[in-house]
Amino acid sequence: MDKNISNDRKKYLRKVKTNKIAVFITQITIVIGFIILWEILANLGIIDSFITSQPSRIFNTFMNLSQNDLLEHLGVTCLETIIGFVSGTILGIILAILLWWSKFLAKVAEPFLVILNSLPKIALGPVIIIWVGAGMEAIIVMALSISLIVTVLEILNGFLNTDRELLQMAKTFNASKFQILTKVVIPANISTFINSLKINIGLSLVGVISGEFLVSKAGLGYLIVYGGQVFQLDLVMTSVIILAIVAAIMYQSVVILGKIVIKGQK
Repeated sequence: MDKNISNDRKKYLRKVKTNKIAVFITQITIVIGFIILWEILANLGIIDSFITSQPSRIFNTFMNLSQNDLLEHLGVTCLETIIGFVSGTILGIILAILLWWSKFLAKVAEPFLVILNSLPKIALGPVIIIWVGAGMEAIIVMALSISLIVTVLEILNGFLNTDRELLQMAKTFNASKFQILTKVVIPANISTFINSLKINIGLSLVGVISGEFLVSKAGLGYLIVYGGQVFQLDLVMTSVIILAIVAAIMYQSVVILGKIVIKGQK
């Protein structure tokens, strides 16, 4: 009986692995096919390569950037994103804990959080620049303004929806509120924290690029704006593709971190 179960388990794992490989191969095929089609259409003149660029020109632009100041621009954007991400996550968790701790404070803050979350943050750009200056600080604050409220709402929602039975059990043992927080609420919301990190990393990058659009002398956002101003669409498309790769790498890093944390918890 155990042998049959073991064989069934092996078949299931093999099927899951095969499915993952098939999905990955399909994704790679779609990307390669899109690149080839893009290049062919541009060479045939069906699409205007001046407006849409084309893979060969993007590759040449990338090689040119690599030999010049690409690493500087890439480093600036990554540094700003990491600072915004870490700051937004820490402040978001602290604020969520404070709101969970005080129901009165949570009720008072709820409408303000909703309004701030729906407010277009790019509209605050000029104000932020005046407040903190036209430098990296303004870009980091922009990233915070986009990611912080979402982090607070996500984590607070997880805290408030913690299993009632676990909370009631802790109360029957006369656990203090701090003990309930550290022994029940936080451990029960590890997946919420990880999901928040996944969202936060993307929003932080969006905030950084938005800030670089408004005020920057370096970074991928600066390259995109500069390329548009001088009508170098190859530079714009190259920067956008590099940005997409950076976003994917950052997201996957958070996913891997989440898997490590969950595995350690078990």
